[in-house]
Amino acid sequence: MAIIFRLDTFTFIHVALSLIAIAAGVIVFLGFLANASWPGVTALFLLTTVLTGVTGFGFAFTKLLPSHIVGGILLVTLAVAIYALYGAHLSGAWRWVYVVTASTALYLNVFVLIAQLFLKVPALHALAPTQGEPPFIAAQSIALLVFLMLGWLAVRNFHPGGEAPAAVRRTV
Repeated sequence: MAIIFRLDTFTFIHVALSLIAIAAGVIVFLGFLANASWPGVTALFLLTTVLTGVTGFGFAFTKLLPSHIVGGILLVTLAVAIYALYGAHLSGAWRWVYVVTASTALYLNVFVLIAQLFLKVPALHALAPTQGEPPFIAAQSIALLVFLMLGWLAVRNFHPGGEAPAAVRRTV
């Protein structure tokens, strides 16, 4: 019996991977803030985020779209994050490079989630049908600001294998 891989099945897999990646990414990000790491959740986050990026290119298209550019940036960002973690073992500057690139990958997933919510949820779509209206811009701007502020704290706080500097410990 042949299995037909339909577009709706592919879309379901892509969306499921995206949601798993975001959930695992939030846990990893919270770990950065708490100076904790969970290797299994981190591997799940990185794997599902890579698969989300790769499967995003599996949808039919006739021209380069903004989603392809975001997907390309996501995959390059993930390559750096994966090298920083598994290749450079977070040594020296690779620690903050990893935190920044992993956080950026999570942000890009959330950015796309917000865009998809405004496309697919009727109430949100009514507020911003072209995604250029103030509610959409506000939602994306708030997400960006939250990631920038928490990302800065994550870089300061995450020091795996050792304690954070005293100045950082006092602010936590």
